[in-house]
Amino acid sequence: MSSPAESSPGLAPLKITCTSADCDNDLHCFKFLRRTMSPAEKGACRYCKVQLVDWDKMRTRSLNDLDQKFRALQSEMIRHHFWHKDIDEAALLHARRKGLDRLREAATTRLQNSVGPAQPPRDGQQTPMQGNILYYAQHATASCCRTCMEYWHGIPKGRSLSDDEVEYFVELAIRYVAMRMPLLPAAPEKIPRRRYAKPRGSF
Repeated sequence: MSSPAESSPGLAPLKITCTSADCDNDLHCFKFLRRTMSPAEKGACRYCKVQLVDWDKMRTRSLNDLDQKFRALQSEMIRHHFWHKDIDEAALLHARRKGLDRLREAATTRLQNSVGPAQPPRDGQQTPMQGNILYYAQHATASCCRTCMEYWHGIPKGRSLSDDEVEYFVELAIRYVAMRMPLLPAAPEKIPRRRYAKPRGSF
């Protein structure tokens, strides 16, 4: 399934950012903009001001209502993009080489290092857009930086994530992977690395 944000064949892909929106197609941006929005509008789309998300439920960090939470996440354009865009080949192969069990371990390490510290290095830019399915999962579940985690999940900046919080986001990431790659086995696959021909004249 393709998002309206993705390009038609032959056209350059549109650049999607955390502030992108297409309100006419129900794809919004809920990132609060202090200089143009009143405190009462916090949680609304910054452009059309629609209120779609049950923020109290979103921030409970319970695993019992993930379907509803995942639907809410997809109402934001940047999240919808990562729920529906094609996963690049390098990310698919990496996931298959890891398998679901080792991806869970990798997700724990990734989250602890990228968003776990109280003040992560390069916060807001620490999660690439492709190359690893865990990057897709972080963007799709709003666990890609501390700003997204604060307004979607209610976790304040300036303190380290607890072990329980890390485990919650690991579970979100693994549920995302299982939904996007339903045939991914738990065990790793042996997939040969690609060998590239050396350029002429090289040794």
